[in-house]
Amino acid sequence: MAVSHRVPDLGALELLLAVVRLGSVGRAAAEFGVTQPAASARIRSMERQIGVALLERSPRGSRPTEEGALVAEWARQVVAAAEALDAGLDALRERRDGRLRVVASLTVAEYLMPGWLVTLRTVRPGVAVTLRTANSTVVAEQVRGGGADLGFVEGARTPAGLHGTVVATDRLVVVVGPRHPWARRRSGVPAAELARTPLVLREEGSGTREVLDRALAAHGGTAPPMLQLASTTALKAAAVSGAGPVVVSDLAVADEVAAGRLVCVPVPELDLSRPLRAVWPAGRRPAGPARELLGLTRASRAGG
Repeated sequence: MAVSHRVPDLGALELLLAVVRLGSVGRAAAEFGVTQPAASARIRSMERQIGVALLERSPRGSRPTEEGALVAEWARQVVAAAEALDAGLDALRERRDGRLRVVASLTVAEYLMPGWLVTLRTVRPGVAVTLRTANSTVVAEQVRGGGADLGFVEGARTPAGLHGTVVATDRLVVVVGPRHPWARRRSGVPAAELARTPLVLREEGSGTREVLDRALAAHGGTAPPMLQLASTTALKAAAVSGAGPVVVSDLAVADEVAAGRLVCVPVPELDLSRPLRAVWPAGRRPAGPARELLGLTRASRAGG
């Protein structure tokens, strides 16, 4: 419903109530921090807008006319309702600023998010953070559906319906157990051989799978997988056990490679680097703790 152009704004109503309470335009002006001429002009403008005289002025001060007293009574209800609305909005802001719902791909959640959240806690110690993990497709669905304030995905592009920014980059690597035949191939394997070899892979919809499928498209496409597993830990365990070659983030296997439990196999023809993105609904900027976390990720990237 449209508000009538004859309804005064909230500030004018508050000034009228101050004049009625204090009995003087001058005292009301002082309370509002404005000059008496400015306050008088605003009262006269309101009288013209409403179409009735609101105050009787005399050397002793000002008091409401009969109509002014009635308008003042209505104004009290309007001002009280506005104060209740303001208090409610403050409560909503406090609740929003006191929680942060994050959903992230496995690589980001396991290897980057812990450090970011520790830093966030020093900046915003009162924020309660909920972190869920999912593959990149599910992350995008949850952010679009309002189930998270901020999401983190892997992949070549920002998912449809979302805005995003690159917060980190990593590289996929092919790893095998030390007894696998590929472990002794110092020059690595050709892309075509990798493409026709059944691998132990993440499920479709994951950022890892998307990047690999895109890279191998020019070499015949990815062969049907030997196994599909939904966690990085399971992938690493499969590789260590000798089940077959695994494609994972280099962040995930740095310790195992350093310890000799896994061996990286070069694929010279392939670029398996990928961006890691923060994403949020299109047309709505991150606010509160989500904005703080996004700033920390950008600072971390700049510092790295």
